[in-house]
Amino acid sequence: MEASVGMKVSEVAWFYILTVFVVYYSTTKLNAPRTLILDAVLYAALVELVTVPLCGWLSDRWGRRTLYIGGAVLSAALAFPLFSLIETKDALTITVTMIVAVTIAHATMYGPQASFMPELFGTGSRYSGASLGCQVSAAISGGFAPVIATSLLAWQGNTHGVSLFLIALSLITLASVVVAQETAQRPMPD
Repeated sequence: MEASVGMKVSEVAWFYILTVFVVYYSTTKLNAPRTLILDAVLYAALVELVTVPLCGWLSDRWGRRTLYIGGAVLSAALAFPLFSLIETKDALTITVTMIVAVTIAHATMYGPQASFMPELFGTGSRYSGASLGCQVSAAISGGFAPVIATSLLAWQGNTHGVSLFLIALSLITLASVVVAQETAQRPMPD
């Protein structure tokens, strides 16, 4: 079950940082128009309606671990550029940044998740193992991510700590996925 908790921490924190903290940061610290950032989140969510099922389908073909590892690596790689690009306050740059961050980095982890997590468990613990893994990590890393990010911003006066926080969570997810077995195109354990 530890692998399922670790797999989810980057994905859920990344989403909450993008949809909660970035809105706060952009509107209060950068004085960007609220509609600009909310529209960027909306456009990213609309594009993700396509990329999540696409990533699920790709995980059937290329493997769950492959996509998940790619998502964790992309999340770490985008942690610093994300804020630099948002700080431009340019509407097109912010919108494209949010679309890329949500639909590529997040979707490559979120898309395979519905198949990957249950496939890690046998029938005796499949439902509780997958559910508990998702819920524990969502509560810990998702629920606290905006609070931690806001605290890091207040403490440091910049977003470098937030970026390092996202990278650390990406490394936890990466390590968890590396130790998990590939489950695509294999019979599920009993």
